[in-house]
Amino acid sequence: MSSLEIINLSASINDTEILKGLTLSVPKGEVHAIMGPNGSGKSTLAKVMAGHEDYEVTSGDVLLNGTSLLDMEVDERSRQGLFLAFQYPLEIPGVNTTNFLKTSLNTIRKAKGEKELDTLNLLKLIKEKASELNIDEKFLSRQLNVGFSGGEKKKNEILQMKLLEPKLAILDETDSGLDIDALRIVADGVNSHKNKNNAFLIIT
Repeated sequence: MSSLEIINLSASINDTEILKGLTLSVPKGEVHAIMGPNGSGKSTLAKVMAGHEDYEVTSGDVLLNGTSLLDMEVDERSRQGLFLAFQYPLEIPGVNTTNFLKTSLNTIRKAKGEKELDTLNLLKLIKEKASELNIDEKFLSRQLNVGFSGGEKKKNEILQMKLLEPKLAILDETDSGLDIDALRIVADGVNSHKNKNNAFLIIT
């Protein structure tokens, strides 16, 4: 069974049609890539799947493990197992990185019917995953992405992905602006998370 099924999807923004009858299947356990020039609709596809309010779906459907995402709010799609790594990760002043990770992880665990992690075990898990990505622990106490370099922001999103363990991870130009060392760390993070029960859609 496919993790992702996009069926005859059309979408527009400001009455301009961007996606025109796209059909795509990404089976569990596989990594698929969408490549194309700027303006061809790659990032639009990612935003539509994530539920960006500026885009209107005019036809078609998006199914994640057989369940339609299109009538769900953004947070519901996340709880369903969708993860989007942004091309340009947002800086969120006033939001502590560790607190953000804690809230996100426990919300997903609760949606799965799993017990929320206490602070001690959660910090241990976050530090373990951060170490795998060569993320300095001091970044975990800072405001989310504030003052981070482009590579640090991307690695922080891969950390989120590894913690949340999504069924479908969409990486929107995650390689953009990374040096070779950061690119290798991100690639290793993707490879270590890939298994027979999830899928990746990489936009580049």
